[in-house]
Amino acid sequence: MKKLFGFLLAVGLISTAFVSKEHKNTSVSAVKAAGIEFEGNTLAEAMAAAKKSGKLVFIDAYTDWCGPCKKMAATSFQDAEVAKLFNSKFINLKVEMEKSSDGPTIARAYRVAAYPTLLFIDGDGKLVKSVVGFQTADQLIAVGKSL
Repeated sequence: MKKLFGFLLAVGLISTAFVSKEHKNTSVSAVKAAGIEFEGNTLAEAMAAAKKSGKLVFIDAYTDWCGPCKKMAATSFQDAEVAKLFNSKFINLKVEMEKSSDGPTIARAYRVAAYPTLLFIDGDGKLVKSVVGFQTADQLIAVGKSL
């Protein structure tokens, strides 16, 4: 039994060392490049950037307790094709609707009543499109290309 425990411990340590070495070789930019790049801006800053660039603002209106929101963040938003399209075409903003300072204002202004709600607005704050519910990568691509 002691030999088995010792063997398992040695395998675990070797595995950990290998993973740590691999992690050190991974560049930060390679890790960051995956998925939609959400800006850390306020709604006003995102709208100003949209106005300046001629892009629309994409808002992921979510809550921490929303299961479909978490699933979409872990899957659809991480898809390489979705990321390429959304990062090039939109100013991306992720807003926790109950805890962020902009959340209640966005909820009232755009009548957000369910989560996730995906909002596409112009630089003046005019709603261009709203999509409610979980979206697959293919569905996000279709919506993104339609705008």
